[in-house]
Amino acid sequence: MFTIEETNEMLDEIVDTLPQPLFRELSGGIIILPQAKLHPKAIDDDLYIMGEYSRSSIGVLIKIYYGSFAKIYGNTKREFYYEQLRRVLVHELRHHNETLAGCKDLVLYDERRIAEYLKRKAEKGRGGKPPQ
Repeated sequence: MFTIEETNEMLDEIVDTLPQPLFRELSGGIIILPQAKLHPKAIDDDLYIMGEYSRSSIGVLIKIYYGSFAKIYGNTKREFYYEQLRRVLVHELRHHNETLAGCKDLVLYDERRIAEYLKRKAEKGRGGKPPQ
């Protein structure tokens, strides 16, 4: 299991490898929160939010949920954990940069992924039978 400190160190390493212009206007930076966060549409407590892009009156920031990472990837090899952390950070940076550009492609992609998840869960609840 990786500690929150180890996760923070990995995140710092990842940030150092990315082009700095991606971080422009990210006034609140990147924070690691200790809790796990279930997605509000989770069924069977199996859909966790790993990171979030947040714009509010206190600033623009990216939140990484250490508890979600620990729960899902905590017992994996370092390389895999690191890559998942990188994937989530880049995803949230894309939200940030698309917002700056007035684009919603990734928001629409995320919405489609949630719809697919809900469809799979509904089909599984019917014994895996497709909808009639």
